[in-house]
Amino acid sequence: MVQLIPSSEAVMQMLKRTGAYREGHFVYPSGQHTPHYFQMPLAFRYYDTARVLAVALSRLFRTDRDIASLLPKIAVVSPSPGGIPVAFGVREALSAEQIYWAEREDGDRKFRQWVGHGGVNPCVIIDDIVRSGNALHETFALVRELGADIIGCGTIVRFNSAPKEIDGVPIKSLVEFETKSYENGEDCVECREGAEIEQVRF
Repeated sequence: MVQLIPSSEAVMQMLKRTGAYREGHFVYPSGQHTPHYFQMPLAFRYYDTARVLAVALSRLFRTDRDIASLLPKIAVVSPSPGGIPVAFGVREALSAEQIYWAEREDGDRKFRQWVGHGGVNPCVIIDDIVRSGNALHETFALVRELGADIIGCGTIVRFNSAPKEIDGVPIKSLVEFETKSYENGEDCVECREGAEIEQVRF
């Protein structure tokens, strides 16, 4: 029997198998050190994996009666280009009528010009990973500037350091991840153990 919503352990196995989740000694451009690193687009390179993850995330919304009652007349919104593969997969699984994504322009998160013309359906905001929740907060503000309602929010992985909800909207996720990080090398366990460093771009 096919499991429409796989367990967190099964999802993590998919992410490890595709290289989307790595363990080691990573340093971000900010100088932060961490023993784990996610790069979700690596999982979404593979159609079968992308399909399983997108359908699983979509099921979390289909089981919500308030959201399910509005289908297919909803919009799926990604906070950034990095979340687009997930957003498109969820849009297909939900048969949602619209899809939008925000981009960075001059340091600010924005939608493309004229996106709001013609009206925006009630929105489900979808991202690949939520680390701090900042991108979601900014996207919530953008969507509301368009005059659209936000009826749901979801991600493949949510760090436990991120909020569980934004403005009363719960963040649904397939994995709740116990994150570990250090502000600098002085506090880093991996540094003290002499583990080789791998620099990551974001």
